Amino acid sequence: MIFTGLVLKFVDAIKGADVEAIYGLMSDDHRFIDSDGPEISGRDAMREGWVGYFSMVPDYKIEVQETLSDKQTVVLIGTATGTYSPDGKLNPDDRWNVPAAWRAVVKGDRIAVWQVFVNPEPILQIMRRHGGGTA
Repeated sequence: MIFTGLVLKFVDAIKGADVEAIYGLMSDDHRFIDSDGPEISGRDAMREGWVGYFSMVPDYKIEVQETLSDKQTVVLIGTATGTYSPDGKLNPDDRWNVPAAWRAVVKGDRIAVWQVFVNPEPILQIMRRHGGGTA
């Protein structure tokens, strides 16, 4: 249960777009694994990744409906929502909401792995409307 609490603290930092809190909860060798394949290794690289993501989707939120845990692995099931905002404006037409799951692996008192399971197509469709196409 102690691991679930740490992971939910990480989720709260994400909900608050608090990059420094997220950074403080990641292990030095942190790995981020995205649902469509890309993997980013290293705490410093992920700090920049979160800064970039929150500039693109400033109202990104995770809502957790269920948690499952086994030893140091915690799985969260819920929804992810946000608004793609290439110009800094939150246009309701650019908002998405998708079912999602996340897998966290805890090492000591830090998150060593954060893996996202989500269909990226809704945000990709919105990005394509704006002339982009990669999340």
